[in-house]
Amino acid sequence: MNLYDVIVCGGGTAGACAAIAAGRRGKRVLLIEQLGFLGGSQTGALVLPYMNYRTPTQQLIAGLHQEIIDRLAAWPGGADTAFFNYELLKYVLEEMAVEAGVELRYHTFVSDAITEGSRIAGVVTCSKSGRQEFAARQVIDCTGDADVAFRAGVPCESGRQEDGLNQSASLRFVVGNVDLQALSARLEELDRPSAPPELHMGFAKGHTDAPKIEELIDRGVAEGVWTEAEAVYIQFFSIPGRPGEVAFNCPRVTYINGARAEDLTRVQIEGRRMIPRIIAWCQRYLRGFDDCYLLTTAVLPGIRESRRIVGEHVLTAEECTQPTRFPDRVAKSNYPIDIHSPTGSGVTLKGLAPGEYHDIPYRCLVPLKVDDLLVAGRCISATFEAQAAIRIEPTCRALGEAAGTAAALCLEQGCRPRDLSPNVLLAALGDAGANVWA
Repeated sequence: MNLYDVIVCGGGTAGACAAIAAGRRGKRVLLIEQLGFLGGSQTGALVLPYMNYRTPTQQLIAGLHQEIIDRLAAWPGGADTAFFNYELLKYVLEEMAVEAGVELRYHTFVSDAITEGSRIAGVVTCSKSGRQEFAARQVIDCTGDADVAFRAGVPCESGRQEDGLNQSASLRFVVGNVDLQALSARLEELDRPSAPPELHMGFAKGHTDAPKIEELIDRGVAEGVWTEAEAVYIQFFSIPGRPGEVAFNCPRVTYINGARAEDLTRVQIEGRRMIPRIIAWCQRYLRGFDDCYLLTTAVLPGIRESRRIVGEHVLTAEECTQPTRFPDRVAKSNYPIDIHSPTGSGVTLKGLAPGEYHDIPYRCLVPLKVDDLLVAGRCISATFEAQAAIRIEPTCRALGEAAGTAAALCLEQGCRPRDLSPNVLLAALGDAGANVWA
């Protein structure tokens, strides 16, 4: 059984950065990914907005996140300030991983964890090559659903406290042949001005104050264009480098647990059933979509939240809605608590005061009970509400970079992740360009 310094499970938003960070410190890294490309939710689920990661006075996330943006910008149409080109991101992340010496294993699922006493010693995979075992000195779980941590015996939670329900999921899609100028003019008429190259429109039933849009939403239901379930939420935006294309962050599917294959299947089936009616509504009521066509549907469901680990620190909603500072910070965030209703319409937003941000401590990446394991991405140790504030891409990239750096440092320092000095980690992240200092 081959022994790696670091095995990263999941090559998505956090996992790609974790592998790159560990590889750049000279470690032998294996990155295991279920798809045939890196990027996860960004490239497979078509989650294309960066979302906010700046205050008026500083950029909160830098490091690998900024390098990825810069490399995308070097491609024609790679990125703008709000969105990115999902196809080009596949090339950028793979290039960075290969340059860092990361061994990539695509089309492979992690099916189990190998444990020795209180530590994780490797993982079991399933692929066309059959069942295989890989040993590691350090393992990083970036599966998004804490799959490895859960199988290794780490205590986990899922869903909101009162009933265990998870946030609703989305099946994103892209349409082509949209007249963006005509669409922009139509949005102006509807008091929702937005123009290319960063065109955006979002509406959530019962949340957005947009009476003209809401009237068209309701008219579509009354006229049988779409159903009440499809009309609760619609969001779309333009894509850099892909003129005439518009990406949608809908339809939403409720009562979903992203850690269950049967639920993921239902998102794909129900989502594909709803997409044609969403397109029909756009064609009927929004000028610019008249001659559009369905271009692609995401290969991955857009899962906002599922299983989360319980770690050395559990991040809370209170810590995310005030300027909380931690001495072991590995990321800063000012994104609000953003909960898409698990049961129906509505979005809950609860944020910080303007200009403020909060820290995310390293201890949220360190699980209880199991050694030589780190967790990064949307499944870190946080409450249901707090997780809704830290699940965006820039933050997950920062968490992945922190985990990869920490795993490498543990090997260099001869310690386990829970014993790693925060000062050593912060110094290494700072030297790599991450914005971790107060």
